[in-house]
Amino acid sequence: MSKEHPHDHIIPFKSSEKGKKEQVAEMFDKIAGNYDKMNRFLSARIDIRWRLKAIKMLKSDNPQQILDIATGTADLALMACKILRPTRIIGIDISEGMLDLGRKKIEKEGLTNKIELHAGDSEAIKFAENTFDAVMVAFGVRNFENLENGLTEMKRVLKPGGRLVVLEFSKPRHKLVKGFYGLYMGILAPQVARLFKQDKEAYQYLNESAKAFPDRHSFTDILNKIGFSETGYKPLSFGICCIYSGKKPL
Repeated sequence: MSKEHPHDHIIPFKSSEKGKKEQVAEMFDKIAGNYDKMNRFLSARIDIRWRLKAIKMLKSDNPQQILDIATGTADLALMACKILRPTRIIGIDISEGMLDLGRKKIEKEGLTNKIELHAGDSEAIKFAENTFDAVMVAFGVRNFENLENGLTEMKRVLKPGGRLVVLEFSKPRHKLVKGFYGLYMGILAPQVARLFKQDKEAYQYLNESAKAFPDRHSFTDILNKIGFSETGYKPLSFGICCIYSGKKPL
């Protein structure tokens, strides 16, 4: 049985009786309209560079069949399609609101023949084992109801030798950066969200789940436990986030 981790139990709406999965879907449906704009504003567009670095980790593998977990509005899928030029990218997400926006972006870019988006649970992926050359996920694993279940599913659908790349927030180690980051995520981001008429609770949840997430060596230890090989991580922007990677053994 998969071990539970503290962040698995952090939920967006503490007064709700719904499970984490249902709450996360509801939260993203509510903020979908301004999600991309808020991301760019709150990160000063640094999140684009983070995604680019994550995608470039897959370049040497030349993956042709890619699964984008928690695809949201398809930012990562669109960027990967242009850079990696695979045969096909499948994106799955539990939020129909986010998927609707993602499909419009894909159509606008003329990439409907390359990228497909589907409603799907990342902890019960509806594809056969050994289907994909690569699996990628940006800022999504924090939202899993059970992290290890989700990672186990990713390994299952990867082909032997296929690579997993995960981009996720982490906790900065430098004292000054850590202090500013805590202030920004805990106070400023939720207040800015409210000014944009966004859901303040969503950005409070972002902070709480990021703080509780097992980052750096703790996360690679989980990947190793599940059976990934060649695991590692790379901190970005003073440790605000990390890129993690691992391979399904041959």
